[in-house]
Amino acid sequence: MKKYLAEMVGTMVLVLMGCGTAVSLGCSILAPATVVGTALAFGLSVIAMAYTIGNISGCHINPAITLGCMLTGRMKTKEGLMYMLFQTIGGILGALILFLCTKASGSVITGTGANACQAGVSIWGGLVAEVVFTAIFVLVVLGTTDSKKGAGNFAGLAIGLTLVLVHLVCIRYTGTSVNPARSIGPALFEGGKALSQLWIFIAGPFIGAAIAAGIWKLIGTDCNCCSRKN
Repeated sequence: MKKYLAEMVGTMVLVLMGCGTAVSLGCSILAPATVVGTALAFGLSVIAMAYTIGNISGCHINPAITLGCMLTGRMKTKEGLMYMLFQTIGGILGALILFLCTKASGSVITGTGANACQAGVSIWGGLVAEVVFTAIFVLVVLGTTDSKKGAGNFAGLAIGLTLVLVHLVCIRYTGTSVNPARSIGPALFEGGKALSQLWIFIAGPFIGAAIAAGIWKLIGTDCNCCSRKN
């Protein structure tokens, strides 16, 4: 149960800090500094949680990462589904806290940092962006956390910095999710376009995670020729 609670807390922190920064800065591609600030907030949140709960649950704090681990045989289906449940609960709690800090408190700065396709970006364009950037992100996670080929204690840093990079590119298209739990919570409170397009930010990351798992199986698994001794 400690693992599940750790995932809930970690996801709550990710949504609160990442989406909270997006709201506080008024993240907009018309103001590049706000994009950089938001990207850093999400990445730093992952790094902070990686070194806080990493030894407890592995710090997935993202159902897409959990799916990638399930598909590569790193965790059982039942455990993975419980991870996803508690991650989603954590995302909702993080969005609730942010909602109370903004809209419900009467603050002039409002919002929950919900995801939606940005101006000039079609539904299918947004879906493609979420698939591609989630695949890249989850592939980095699978590679850096591999027990034999991974980055060891530097994995959290590498993953966090990759999330910063993903946000810098993808915010222009969808506001960047690559994480269903990050999108579900804010969408429930934001409603409207964020809720009607929520399927993009669930389907896209899951498809991307499946692609990443397939790629890692191809390039990360030792073949007979690689295992032979010289």
